Amino acid sequence: MPAPFPSSATTPAQSRPAPSGSTPLPQGGSRFGPVALVVAAGVSVQFGAALAVMIMPRAGAAGVVTLRLAAAALVLLAVCRPKVRGYTRADWGTVVAFGVAMAGMNGLFYQSIDRIPLGPAVTLEVLGPLALSVLVSRRLVNLLWAGLALGGVVLLSGHGGGDFGFGSLDPLGAAFAVGAGAMWAAYIVFSARTGRRFPQADGLALAMAVAAVISLPLGVVEAGSDLLVPSTLALGLGVAVLSSVLPYTLELLALRRLPAPTFAILMSLEPAIAATAGFLVLHQAMSPLDALAIALVIAASMGAVQAQKRH
Repeated sequence: MPAPFPSSATTPAQSRPAPSGSTPLPQGGSRFGPVALVVAAGVSVQFGAALAVMIMPRAGAAGVVTLRLAAAALVLLAVCRPKVRGYTRADWGTVVAFGVAMAGMNGLFYQSIDRIPLGPAVTLEVLGPLALSVLVSRRLVNLLWAGLALGGVVLLSGHGGGDFGFGSLDPLGAAFAVGAGAMWAAYIVFSARTGRRFPQADGLALAMAVAAVISLPLGVVEAGSDLLVPSTLALGLGVAVLSSVLPYTLELLALRRLPAPTFAILMSLEPAIAATAGFLVLHQAMSPLDALAIALVIAASMGAVQAQKRH
């Protein structure tokens, strides 16, 4: 789950919106370096999510979210040292809304992967940004991409059972994934607004702190003193590093040389990366229909990004 940087871009499958000011590579320059960094960031995020699933029996989904957001907030606040003076009430309203969206997105997503496999969860979640892209662009061609994504969801609905109604996928887990996608769309909107009001990553650091404060009571209620067990704290820090700190760094380096639309297209691969992480780390098998469903959603997301790029 997200490792965000404020941006004015609104694109599907962009859980970590590109920082403003990213510029394309010079003519003739090699793109392998920044592309590799973005792919590595995606791998880090999804394997971080797989690690989170492994420690949920210790701290619960809400506990893991609390550990991740709190650790990421501490790191970002220490690195960014954001100023808290000189901002208007509207500025603070925006950053609080950003933090609420971040907390909701993470909380719902982790509740989802506690119930359904990682690949389908990310595939359903990505529908939020895709829907936002279709609504914002208002182009007929994006209805095609929305239909393609819907086809992927229909295939997922027969997961493991062949009957409509999400088959063996836990309905509540699927609903949490869709809810996380809706919060992801809101997150992208408020990420862009925060990026315009706060310098560099200051707004991100403050919003992460808001998200951590929101998630703390839920984590304490679910996990209690288990949050303070040294081994659980260490694993929670690992999730924060893999899912937040490391991707932030890799993507910031990449986006200095990579156009934001190209970045968004690469982010469209996240459902496939998530399915691979689920298979390798959690031994979550994937049927041919699952693979086709994920491929359809990836294709729809890439198509929507390309259509917006040409607009």
